[in-house]
Amino acid sequence: MSFATWITFFVAACIIAVSPGSGAVLSMSHGLSYGVRRTSATIFGLQSGLMLVFFIAGAGVGSLLLASEVAFNIVKTVGALYLIYLGLSQWRAKVTIGEQKHAEVVVPTVKKRFMTGFLTNATNPKGIIFMVAVLPQFITHDAPLLPQLLILAVTMCCIDLVVMHSYAFLASSMQRFFRDAGAVKKQNRVFGGLLMAVGAALFFVKRGGATA
Repeated sequence: MSFATWITFFVAACIIAVSPGSGAVLSMSHGLSYGVRRTSATIFGLQSGLMLVFFIAGAGVGSLLLASEVAFNIVKTVGALYLIYLGLSQWRAKVTIGEQKHAEVVVPTVKKRFMTGFLTNATNPKGIIFMVAVLPQFITHDAPLLPQLLILAVTMCCIDLVVMHSYAFLASSMQRFFRDAGAVKKQNRVFGGLLMAVGAALFFVKRGGATA
């Protein structure tokens, strides 16, 4: 892989990471609710899901999923329903009032935050479509595949880690404005609504999107 190829992928990966999506919404939601440090578990889960999709596409399995109408629709439906479930859970999240009259949010366990992030990216059919459509453009076919995939995977993961933590930091910096229960409930409904909207939008993702 040449340096020119890598830097082109680097730029593309930056654009992809910054583009708003379910991962960005989840990072901001957890950053605002739990703070940056606790959101790291969610973000590492997002990266694990991203790497799973990356290597599925790199191994050619993603192409098989896109070639099968039934398999693609199953992945799409599971991903859409999971995001809608997350959004509904966020919308209905309970808020309690602490001793100092400040709203207190129940923080899920590290495992639950990690799995939430993992499943958000792992069940996202748009990620599979993108990887299958774009990844081959940066692979040199007369060179060993695995080293190239590892370089691209580490590059994408590092970029996404920085961007998702930036989203979480920006959201957490606004925590002081969400001290009372009413404000926290509004926050939960905004992010819950966004997650449900992203989930609903997945139902309209077309299998042919990868070849467009």
